[in-house]
Amino acid sequence: MSSVSKNTLLSVFFTLSILSCSQSKDKDKGASEERAKPDLSILKYDKNNADKRIDEVMQHLHSHAGFNGNVLVAKHGKIIYENSFGWADYLRKKMLTMDSQFELASVTKTMTSTAILQLVERGKIKLDQNVKDFFPNFPYDGVTIKLLLTHRSGMMNYVYFTDDIYRKEHRDQRKGISNQDEMNLIAKYKPARFNVPDKRFLYNNSNFMVLGSIIEKVTGMPYSKYMKENVFAPAGMSHTAVYSKAEYDKIPVDVVGHDRGQWKYSVAQNFLDGPVGDKGVYSTAGDLYLFDNALRRGILLKKASMDSAYVPRNPMLHGHFSYGYGWRVFEAPGQQVIYHTGWWHGFRHIYLRDLKNDITIVLLSNLANGSLLHLDDLFKAAGMPVVRKSAYNGTGETSDD
Repeated sequence: MSSVSKNTLLSVFFTLSILSCSQSKDKDKGASEERAKPDLSILKYDKNNADKRIDEVMQHLHSHAGFNGNVLVAKHGKIIYENSFGWADYLRKKMLTMDSQFELASVTKTMTSTAILQLVERGKIKLDQNVKDFFPNFPYDGVTIKLLLTHRSGMMNYVYFTDDIYRKEHRDQRKGISNQDEMNLIAKYKPARFNVPDKRFLYNNSNFMVLGSIIEKVTGMPYSKYMKENVFAPAGMSHTAVYSKAEYDKIPVDVVGHDRGQWKYSVAQNFLDGPVGDKGVYSTAGDLYLFDNALRRGILLKKASMDSAYVPRNPMLHGHFSYGYGWRVFEAPGQQVIYHTGWWHGFRHIYLRDLKNDITIVLLSNLANGSLLHLDDLFKAAGMPVVRKSAYNGTGETSDD
């Protein structure tokens, strides 16, 4: 064979190889883009096919325990039950609908942790990085991002500290303060912390308010904007937003929180509804299901990052319960439920994701009356382990109460 023929064959082979690689990359890119799209079809629901057993449980919870709110239960990628019970605003006699937006309270922490892990993946921050790297005047030594995520920073609770300052100094309680304002208050007054860092688990809102502040510092944009562009929009959560009293004179939602289990105690937002990250996200039951789906499908985070968030980072309580990176954890042999609760200004919620049995339960309530303490029958009807600390004794065995 002549050298010309060899060169021609080599040229053809090289060209075909490039085309093949290019087509393979295009195919992989297309598959990746397909995976990255939110699946809005999972929100389809026919109330005529509602799970009857779950409906019986929820009707009883509403009529006997006073549950007022929205519920969604999904199994194997399909909604098997959803419903609204009661008032969005009792004084104005406005009823709830499945599109009603609730202040998520501490369920917000699951989304803040997602944003933090995104920034870790992108090389913008590190888990072992010190808060002083972002806020040099932060008054506490040894507090890292990881300790904030796991509630092991030892910080005081900024809610009580700030409320005390506002009352003593007679400050305007109607205007919300920003995260930066809060960080400045902490730097100025240097309130005593509860513990040295990493001594023990101590759940409090300061940890995730500081994480929200770090998100703003690193990205150069408001927490609300980062979350919309990097969490809510990619997950298809079109009914979800961050509403801070530092940005809004009046929060633009119709659902009012009611405290002390009574309708006469409606809660008006004040300066403490300004800081975000620990709270501040408003959403619907359907959008929380989309969030769950986006996490399961790797749309928001890589699997390794997501798995790391679910690892118990604190000693087990009652043999089953712990806390990871922004998620509460229930573990039993062959079972894992990742969840979070919320309680703020008359709102009470629980958001559960059974990873083993592929079950999602969302309960959003705007009447804080203890009804969410009576969910055993709902868990059993859905096929999920009972996720209630007092259902287990110290050795992890089921107790009688």
